[in-house]
Amino acid sequence: MNTRLYDAAVIGAGPAGFTMAVALASTGCRTVIAGPPFNSDPAQPDTRTTALLRGSVQLLKNIGAWDLCRQHAAPLNVIRIIDDTGRLLRAPEVAFDSAEIGDEPFGYNIPNTALVAALRARAGTMNELDFIDTAAATQIIPGTECVHVTLKEGRDFSARLVAGADGRNSLCRKAAGIKTSGWSYEQMALAFNFEHSEPHGNASNEFHRPFGPFTTVPLPDRNSSLVWVEAPDEATRLLALSDTAMAQEIEMRLQGCLGSISNVGPRAAFPLSGMKVDKYAAHRIALVGDAAHVIPPIGAQGLNLGFRDAAVLAECASVALGKGGDPGSKETLRTYNRARRKDVTSRMLAVDLLNRSLISEFVPIQAARGMGLHLLNGVGPLRRLFMREGLAPKSGLPELMQAPAIPNATS
Repeated sequence: MNTRLYDAAVIGAGPAGFTMAVALASTGCRTVIAGPPFNSDPAQPDTRTTALLRGSVQLLKNIGAWDLCRQHAAPLNVIRIIDDTGRLLRAPEVAFDSAEIGDEPFGYNIPNTALVAALRARAGTMNELDFIDTAAATQIIPGTECVHVTLKEGRDFSARLVAGADGRNSLCRKAAGIKTSGWSYEQMALAFNFEHSEPHGNASNEFHRPFGPFTTVPLPDRNSSLVWVEAPDEATRLLALSDTAMAQEIEMRLQGCLGSISNVGPRAAFPLSGMKVDKYAAHRIALVGDAAHVIPPIGAQGLNLGFRDAAVLAECASVALGKGGDPGSKETLRTYNRARRKDVTSRMLAVDLLNRSLISEFVPIQAARGMGLHLLNGVGPLRRLFMREGLAPKSGLPELMQAPAIPNATS
């Protein structure tokens, strides 16, 4: 059997997978990406959006994909937090303005479909990248010198490094023997888009409510995306509402800040959960995105973590190849493991604590949360430090997420 051997293979063709593949190919790594077409069911269109923070936008610029999707994105200049818990200990409203820490917005909000379309278009121009449409990878077998991958249609290939971007039920993770631990929250998230009569001013509004955040994020023109976290019973009730009734519910919770609401889009719903792994790579397989970590949709951390996974792994593989070495070697995977552990663990902990502090009925926890927001609201240097390190960190970013990282993405 004459099986083609690649430097790297990416399993999974979602936003994290395509970013991983294009990043690898941009550094000169001979790469293949295999996965089912993104959003292939017209009856259930993917209406999710992603707030990409500065480093993620810079990564897209450096790999030549940003100009292909910029028109579909809206800048995120202000993040406003409003305490709508109705509790006795109420925190002040806090507004984080990106102008306090520079000329650039915190990031951009973009529909996932537009993001993947741009990445796929960029992939089609790269000589170092092959794309295989497949229903699924059915067998992944790590070996001493490479990993052998078999697809559902019978096609196969091998790679010295496999990047598993195949989601929370990752076959790559199982093949690598990587263990997980998971947990769930008594919460459900609704996600959809809508139109409004008043301009959003490129601001995100995050209402902290007793069962979780109610967060609007700007899209182009007078459109916004919404992530609405609720108790499961209430979420089920909301899903059953007509578009008109849902628009009224949104208007009430927004307290008039976006005017009248219309054109509520298709709704997605999913229970909130978390998942972590005991290691991020083993046996020539490295995990990225939801295959490596699952966190609630709070603080725009989910896909941004996946983008940092991709940038770090591409950098590790590039360094190995530049030294004439093996991109899937134990040394390369150890470097990736070390680089991702601190970042992922700290972000997951921060999101978990924020979520639990919001829904907790324990008064001291409520008081601590309120005091923290009071300090951020009143102490400018602390607020700016929080924005730099929490929302747009400059230190510890891989080279592909820095400007300028590379003069031009190679093709």
